[in-house]
Amino acid sequence: MTITVTAQAFRLAEAFVISRGARTEAHVLTVRIERGGVVGQGECVPYARYGESMDSVMAQINALPSGITRQALQEVLPAGAARNAVDCALWDLEAKAAGKRVWHLLDLPAPVPLITAYTLSLGEPEAMERAAAKHAHRPLLKIKLGTAEDMARLEAVRRGAPKSRIIVDANEGWSADVYADLAPHMVRLGVDLVEQPMPAGEDDMLAEIARPLPVCADESCHDRASLPALKGKYDMVNIKLDKTGGLTEALALRTAALAEGYGLMVGCMVGSSLAMAPAVLLAQGAKVVDLDGPLLLAEDRADPLAYDAGGVHPPAVALWG
Repeated sequence: MTITVTAQAFRLAEAFVISRGARTEAHVLTVRIERGGVVGQGECVPYARYGESMDSVMAQINALPSGITRQALQEVLPAGAARNAVDCALWDLEAKAAGKRVWHLLDLPAPVPLITAYTLSLGEPEAMERAAAKHAHRPLLKIKLGTAEDMARLEAVRRGAPKSRIIVDANEGWSADVYADLAPHMVRLGVDLVEQPMPAGEDDMLAEIARPLPVCADESCHDRASLPALKGKYDMVNIKLDKTGGLTEALALRTAALAEGYGLMVGCMVGSSLAMAPAVLLAQGAKVVDLDGPLLLAEDRADPLAYDAGGVHPPAVALWG
């Protein structure tokens, strides 16, 4: 068995802006695992917020023994981007070698199309209103916020898309006071939930103040080990493959989170269809799906995921799984 990892960049359709910065390309690592003429693929997006870089993640993958199993991988690498790409490639390899789909290997129902959020970048209120109006036909919009001057942005997006459901992602950008001030206005404007209003590790006040709309842990939730610290502070968890370290742990986190009463959101980093493909399987039954990465790209993989009015469709065999 041979493992190869390649750095790739996909141009974005337009600059993607959050409270931590902007980008014009999605930088990803593609893992290919070949055994007996069968090739499995996986993708990850190294994330500086979690201490990752393209070089550091590539080094982790290149250091793996060539015969690594999916079970051993969970012990050899920590949760994160490197383990994700390899784990998903091993699932793909196993499915292709067996001539089955991954969901058959997991004894799960065949996945169906899912309505996904479409993300609006952080910007001036007028620009966000124009973007909301352009995408007002979409049933679910996600707004990137995270400053103390976000009220005008909320109002602008609602004016631009009066009928769309809205979720808000503050990307750790608010204080407890800013969140408490904005929360009733988000309820008034029909916001469904807010992601990670305060920095991970500085969010204890969420247990002390009112939460009039669901609060979803993103940066505060990586894998099952994260769950004890969320108790009393969050109502939902956002599961992302690049945080859990692959589909194996993501499925286990989903089961554990549901058992503890959390609502589920399945999200993504900005990547290609190959990164989203296993997440479509994971997202079946989730309350909120945010797998819009390919919609933000100017270019994508061969055999990309299909997006239409029915949502994001499960991957073709040629792509993954």
